[in-house]
Amino acid sequence: MSNSQSEDLESWYRSFLPVTTTSTSEDEARLVYSYRHVFKGFAARLSPDHVKEMEKKKGFVSARPQKPMSMHTTHSPKFLGLYQNTGFWKHSNYGKGVIIGVVDTGVLPEHPSFSDKGMPPPPARWKGKCQFNHKTCNNKIIGARYFYAEDQSPLDDDGHGTHTASTTAGNFVEGANVFGSANGTASGIAPHAHLAIYKVCCSDSYILAGMDAAIEDGVDVLSLSLSVASDDLFDDGIAIGAFSAMEKGIFVSCSAGNSGPFPGFVRNGAPWILTVGASTIDRKLGARAVLGNKQQFEGQSAFQPRNFPIKLFPLVYAGMLNASDEYAPYCFNESLSQSDIRGKIVVCELGGLRIQKGVVVKSGGGVGMILLNYEEYANSTSADVHVLPTTHLSYADGLKIKAYINSTSNPTATISFQGTLIGDDRHAPVVAAFSSRGPNSPSPGILKPDILGPGVNILAAWPTSLENKRNTKFNFNIESGTSMSAPHLSGVAALLKSVHPDWSPAAIKSAIMTTADDVNLAHNPIEDEKSLPADIFATGAGQVNPSRANDPGLVYDIQPEEYIPYLCGLNYTNRQVGIFLQRRVNCSVEASIAEAQLNYPSFSINFYGRATSQVYTRTVTNVGDPNSSYRIVVSPPRGVDVQVEPTTLKFSKINQKLKYEVKFKLLASAPNTTFVQGFLKWTSQNHSVRSPIAIYLNEFD
Repeated sequence: MSNSQSEDLESWYRSFLPVTTTSTSEDEARLVYSYRHVFKGFAARLSPDHVKEMEKKKGFVSARPQKPMSMHTTHSPKFLGLYQNTGFWKHSNYGKGVIIGVVDTGVLPEHPSFSDKGMPPPPARWKGKCQFNHKTCNNKIIGARYFYAEDQSPLDDDGHGTHTASTTAGNFVEGANVFGSANGTASGIAPHAHLAIYKVCCSDSYILAGMDAAIEDGVDVLSLSLSVASDDLFDDGIAIGAFSAMEKGIFVSCSAGNSGPFPGFVRNGAPWILTVGASTIDRKLGARAVLGNKQQFEGQSAFQPRNFPIKLFPLVYAGMLNASDEYAPYCFNESLSQSDIRGKIVVCELGGLRIQKGVVVKSGGGVGMILLNYEEYANSTSADVHVLPTTHLSYADGLKIKAYINSTSNPTATISFQGTLIGDDRHAPVVAAFSSRGPNSPSPGILKPDILGPGVNILAAWPTSLENKRNTKFNFNIESGTSMSAPHLSGVAALLKSVHPDWSPAAIKSAIMTTADDVNLAHNPIEDEKSLPADIFATGAGQVNPSRANDPGLVYDIQPEEYIPYLCGLNYTNRQVGIFLQRRVNCSVEASIAEAQLNYPSFSINFYGRATSQVYTRTVTNVGDPNSSYRIVVSPPRGVDVQVEPTTLKFSKINQKLKYEVKFKLLASAPNTTFVQGFLKWTSQNHSVRSPIAIYLNEFD
């Protein structure tokens, strides 16, 4: 878009604002941001009366209030099979030449993770700018912008943005650690990719502004560890912005949200977004609770003091200290202020900010804390950077500790710190309890999340010192969340983009999904927080396998115009579909398809109250061996017959497309459950292309 076109567009936007606004009062209307790429529209500070006046003007379509956003590594690259100077990392040149746009809370540019050592200049197509006053950008951080009026710099004052940016594309930093834990060489997944930073806060209008700028600047990948709550895709700012990015060939990776393990809370569920859940890696920061009766329980903590006395301390359960305070078991704020906890280890229940509980215990004179999971989180624990000796234990172990306290008049305990443990957890990856699950409420016919990535105990750059060091440039922190898993996948997408610059965003997504691992290190099904096989609404396609994604054999491609019949099939109005297309759409003359008919790499089929026999087609594109033959293998969901025609696909050239048909038939033997799951895969001599299948049999509670 030329400058004159941009100026004309902004003038048109301003024409909708009340003409009487000359004051700078907060009661007056004010244009906040003019969107040029994500959709035709603008963000403005308006009163209800202003909106009513604006509705009368020609060209007005709709207005809606802004929505708040939610913010949802020394070892994780190795855990994903990425090693220096060999394999896929070397083949992809570490993402060299690819630009990753990170829409988050800003960045600390001086951190060594953002050194441009070994980095080439930005590509000639780059059009972004650097808004740092105190620090110019370099060949690593090639652009930095802010989109919040109260901030005048892209500088990170939260930590979240610095952590996610370094996770996706931080350069190599030797000796990274937190209090000596998790020591090693830190790097992002695409360490030689360029970074463009877009600082946003704290609503979807600012997120859209950042995405709009990123599209104009020329990024290749967009990484968002943010979400906005919405029941419809047309009312989801991230979905709208991501659609425009996808149309320009930009890959978009987003976090699934942290509302697990309850079903139906997955965020960022648009099919043109890669939606990423969180899983563990095979590294633990061991902290063992040792009781006076010799029982021992394995937990985690990133704070690993070397001088903690090897002796038993009095042990107290916070919930018994102040029975009249409902917050006492959770060690909230003033709940322990009237209790004598000096010199004691305090047992606190999970709920609220974990580290803040330790602050409360420490301020009361406690020498340590044992943090217990609530039942829903079961065995899923985190290694936080606590302020005092702590261990985080499972729900089952917590019951045993409370039983011990009730069994004796003099309960005692200590905490033994085990250091960094790598490779001994054969259950990894495990789906994190907090990782949001499907079904995907805005579009149940699209299975979400799509994929799992490392999101538990991830070490990455941090803007401030956790250890009160004078050198604030060499700081790292360990964080957990789908906010940590999404940038891992953004980095994987950058590596794939570097090797396959001609692949569309849908092709890259397909390669990631169909090559994912559905088993853990012990070659058993991936487990959930209860140590049971995780269901399909927790895992999606499985754990990302970057090296296999580089050579998927076949991909399920989707061109931007193919989403039109999908959107019309959601029974959206013409205006609602037009929000994505930025033009007039008439769904009555467009083809309309069921959600499950979209050429997606997974299947999500609903039999509840619908036909007991359903047929869908898929088209695969050969990106593997020119002359190849694939045969079908089906693991049908229980009580459902799955027939695929043809049963063999024979290719004779690269980029050849072939279609197949899948018939799903509900059997009389179908169980009386909410859903069942299975998969189909196409196998050749060198490739296996797997698509998960979810079948709804009844409504979710």
